[in-house]
Amino acid sequence: MKKIVVITGASSGIGKALAIEYAKNGYHLSLCARNLTALQEVKKLCSNFGIQCEIFKADVSCKEECKNFIQFTIQKFQRMDILINNAGISMRALFNECDLEDFEKVMNVNFWGTVYCTKFSLPYIQESKGSIIGISSIAGYRGLPARSGYSASKFAMNGFLESLRTELLYSGVHVMTVAPGFTASNIRNTALDGKGKAQKESPLDENQIMSSEECAKRIYRAFQKKKRTLILTRQGKLTVFFNKLLPSWMDKKVYQHFENEPNSPLKNSKKSTN
Repeated sequence: MKKIVVITGASSGIGKALAIEYAKNGYHLSLCARNLTALQEVKKLCSNFGIQCEIFKADVSCKEECKNFIQFTIQKFQRMDILINNAGISMRALFNECDLEDFEKVMNVNFWGTVYCTKFSLPYIQESKGSIIGISSIAGYRGLPARSGYSASKFAMNGFLESLRTELLYSGVHVMTVAPGFTASNIRNTALDGKGKAQKESPLDENQIMSSEECAKRIYRAFQKKKRTLILTRQGKLTVFFNKLLPSWMDKKVYQHFENEPNSPLKNSKKSTN
């Protein structure tokens, strides 16, 4: 019997790459995102691998839409085996310049979206002794300047999944947290600026960082091995390591790194303190 994978935020980036990776390996899919047109394109790609792919338009920050998405999945497949909480939004603005409504929006998508989908999926995952995977971030291990809302949401996500993993330790359910590090995706283009608008450009050279496809392959391999956590990229691993070992030094290094980004909000912050 083919297993059922549920993926949120599957219309682009890592979510899309994960859908294709699992389809290649013979898993049926239930996918959601806000962009139904993009989801339909993903469905076409995945269906070429001879699997059943169902799509559903949903905003994971809305509890009822998450509930409806999981109910839709069960109606279509009568079961689910793997939940991948991938939907996410970023934010690039100094805390004293951002609106609290935008901060809350990031928390609602990244943290509450994970909580909602996990809550409604858990009875079925427990029944199948399946997996719950959270696509988090290095920002969930190390607070990043000008990304306080994003870091807060990912720290919360990590804590939630760690608690859940411990609660389910003897249940047969596998829980994995993934920190992709800098991976080529659309999340930086859609990151909110200080005015709550998508910045529409990435401060990074997307061609010089890990592709979403490579990220998805590594996540799939880690899932097969039932890993507890997966930290991708050398930079990500070093960041987590040195943040534990030399936290004060890391404050300065992280500030320096993000200050050097194109159009960094930190440059204006530094000027205002001089």
